[in-house]
Amino acid sequence: MKAAIIGASGYTGQILLRLLENHPKIKTVIPVSSTKAGTPVTDTDAAIGKPMKKTAETDYRYVSVQTATEMKPDVVFAALPHLKSAEVCAPFFDNAVVIDLSADFRIKDRNVFKEAYGQEPPRPDLLDRAVFGLVEVYKKEIKKASLIANPGCYPTCTTLPLYPILKKFKHTGPIVVNALSGISGAGKNLKENLMYCQRDENCGAYNPGKLHRHTQEIEQELNKARCGTDIFFTPHLVPLKRGMAVTSFVSFKKELTDEMIESTLNRFYKNSPFINIVGNGRIPETADVLGSNRCDIGWRIFGKQVIFMSVIDNLMKGASGQAVQNMNVRFGFKETAGLNIFGEL
Repeated sequence: MKAAIIGASGYTGQILLRLLENHPKIKTVIPVSSTKAGTPVTDTDAAIGKPMKKTAETDYRYVSVQTATEMKPDVVFAALPHLKSAEVCAPFFDNAVVIDLSADFRIKDRNVFKEAYGQEPPRPDLLDRAVFGLVEVYKKEIKKASLIANPGCYPTCTTLPLYPILKKFKHTGPIVVNALSGISGAGKNLKENLMYCQRDENCGAYNPGKLHRHTQEIEQELNKARCGTDIFFTPHLVPLKRGMAVTSFVSFKKELTDEMIESTLNRFYKNSPFINIVGNGRIPETADVLGSNRCDIGWRIFGKQVIFMSVIDNLMKGASGQAVQNMNVRFGFKETAGLNIFGEL
């Protein structure tokens, strides 16, 4: 099976290269970079070491989108910026399964998309075809999809602990979400606020409340769980390369017990190998899931109020790992194929 990675020189693209090289069902990996076509992959990603065997068909080099199209991949991973991905992927939509890691197909409502990204969706004609790629919720739909909208890291980490609970128990008032993200979540951007001297020993919120564009994505998914309330979402940038921690404050109409929460999550996620319920026993930390495709979920109860805590590796379950998980489900592979369940020491 052939897999192409468009945007293979970025952080998520580099992770995808490694995951697919070690995937038992992938025979050929096609690394695509419009700006680096013809350049050896190891020139821009020296950490790989020796050239990867599965890129032999491209002579271990990045290739153009046109060359990748001619190679007829079975699956295409688009690790491109928002509002660019849909355009670049145009040659593949009817010829391969496309797993898009940008936001171009995540939000179904065109007006909501415009509010979040400042313009109309780039391919509104494909929105009905796209399936939101949160495997633990939409596995049945993903199995038949030709276009999968891989969720963002913030919506993934926020939605996973809340969706089953809000689906079963009635809450009251707004949901307050605070999220901490490693710097790699911003991609390879040459921005002053992402420089080492700006981020080291520094932490702060940005785009609070309704200003962050992933808020609409979170609201879209939680509303499907009969949430129907305001989400006050505040992201924070912290001096980590990788990792994401989210705390969500929810008020319920009745007091919940540990057993009620744990049994609800365990039932909903009983066939989800990457969900780890740590419960009320400990507070999950980003180091627990580093390098894995896992989401750890814990909570604390204060009367009718519950604080849910979740952590992921933002480049794995928040991006590349989840994309491979989507591929596994779509093509009938073992869901954990090529992915780590255990965090790195």
